[in-house]
Amino acid sequence: MKRQLTTLLFLTLLTIVSIHAQKVEVTAPIIKDGEAQIVPAFEDATKWIRHDLWVETEFDTDGDSKPDRMHVAVTRPEQTDTEDLKLPIVYISSPYFAGVAPDVDGVFWDVRHELGEMGKARIHPEVIRKGKRPIISNSHIKTWVPRGYIVVHSSSPGTGLSQGAPTVGGDNESLAPKAVIDWLCGRANGYTSPDGDDKVVAYWSTGNVGMTGTSYNGTIPLAAATTGVEGLKAIIPIAPNTSYYHYYRANGLVRSPGGYLGEDIDVLYDYIHSGDEAKRPGNNARVRDTEMKNGMDRITGDYNDFWAGRDYLNDMKPMKAALLMSHGFNDWNVMPEHSYRIYKAAKDMGLPTQIYYHQNGHGGPPPMKMMNRWFTRYLFDVENGVENDPKAWIVRENDERTNPTAYEDYPNPKASPVSLFLKAGAPQKGVLSPVKTDKQGTETLVDNYSFSGASLAKADYTNHRLIYVTPELKEDLHISGTPKITVRVASSKPAVNLSVWLVSLPWNEGRNSKITDNIITRGWADPQNHKSLTKSSPLKPGKFYEVSFDFMPDDQIIPKGQQIGLMIFSSDQEFTLWPKPGTELTVDLDGTSLS
Repeated sequence: MKRQLTTLLFLTLLTIVSIHAQKVEVTAPIIKDGEAQIVPAFEDATKWIRHDLWVETEFDTDGDSKPDRMHVAVTRPEQTDTEDLKLPIVYISSPYFAGVAPDVDGVFWDVRHELGEMGKARIHPEVIRKGKRPIISNSHIKTWVPRGYIVVHSSSPGTGLSQGAPTVGGDNESLAPKAVIDWLCGRANGYTSPDGDDKVVAYWSTGNVGMTGTSYNGTIPLAAATTGVEGLKAIIPIAPNTSYYHYYRANGLVRSPGGYLGEDIDVLYDYIHSGDEAKRPGNNARVRDTEMKNGMDRITGDYNDFWAGRDYLNDMKPMKAALLMSHGFNDWNVMPEHSYRIYKAAKDMGLPTQIYYHQNGHGGPPPMKMMNRWFTRYLFDVENGVENDPKAWIVRENDERTNPTAYEDYPNPKASPVSLFLKAGAPQKGVLSPVKTDKQGTETLVDNYSFSGASLAKADYTNHRLIYVTPELKEDLHISGTPKITVRVASSKPAVNLSVWLVSLPWNEGRNSKITDNIITRGWADPQNHKSLTKSSPLKPGKFYEVSFDFMPDDQIIPKGQQIGLMIFSSDQEFTLWPKPGTELTVDLDGTSLS
């Protein structure tokens, strides 16, 4: 009887527990229409778990004979503890999180000097570090945590509370995020302090990691991906700098990024060096005052081993991550060639790729739907068909960034190549035509940096530029791809700037003018590098040299009624060095063409 009663009580209790267990709802990500949805249980920021740690790397760049440790911050839903929930990671790394150096007079290189000279020394402002633990940054958290992701931030080497030295594109800036991903996948050690032995384990990670970020923060996902690290499944770089040579030089020419005249790689080093104050003098001596000083070469502008080591195109062979690239065609800071060269290489490697271009300036992510589908596909392993979507998404001139037009690829496969030739007209306007007219002779311009490119393009009559224009367009013209110029030039001096703009005329400066008006694309080169990007040679005054180089990529619809103009000039007030005015640049029209 007692045995029967005990059995009955046990069965009753078991039934109650079973019924209760059936009512317990385990929180999980919600996927609808191929996208991760906001989960109400993940939305309450007061219940998010936030903590920081230090991940040990395989390098020592601050000279203390110990592996550098990277400062990492984690933000995750409470269910990763209360329900043992494992989730994928959206990871952002940056050198900017702890503050930057002040913008003071003298921080940039002086550009008022002849080509082949250094210019006067500049000053080196210090960063006053900011930020409180455990929060490194709040970026991206409100977007991704409610959708069922864990968001991880890290400060790059030698910045914030991360150890080491900034190298601005050196190997440690690729290996640092690799170490963090290794930790997220259980292959590297994390610690509760920068110098302690108490370990932290990422028990809440699925091992699927995606990275994103803008500008320098967009460069780091690519840097990590080039290591081939396991677990990094997808990246979304936004306006990334993919080659510091292409950022600070142009076809052998010392050329500044737009908006930062006189900036060079050592300036950016000072700007981000927010790490341990006690380690800064040693880092400065090793990196800025030795490696950078000896390698960056502001005298010739040649491509060398220093720059090759900071060109991610050279490191792409191990890359496996799916790439969604984003950029603006009118970004004259990190110019659109940076994204296209990597997109093309990744596509040629057979990696999953998409590219999103808008018509504005620096920054600007793809629409949320595109990013969500990309991360859902590769971080949640949901077969949403994103790899079958069109390769290219381009925002048309009058559309919102959230409403791009889909194309089969970029450049538009439907575009047809065309060659254009020059017909004399200086100092007024010559003709740009698909018909080659022989025996056009030569035309000469006089360099003078005091005239802006815009003023030269608008001028009806000037000897400081040569310009050749098409007839008025009778219908809209869609330009897609990377224009290339071959120009046969002679200089009155051993060195000269060479700048070219493709413009839409008449110039529009009215209240309703748009960023897509006026400048179509631009390019720059050093004629001393006409034979080789790695070895320049002084020009013989009066001797003609053939120079070929690319403009920046573009995709633009030029409206009917406009004229397309090719402007050739020397010093570009916004981008190049400013040598003393007066150098003569002569163009052989018969040996010059645009394609």
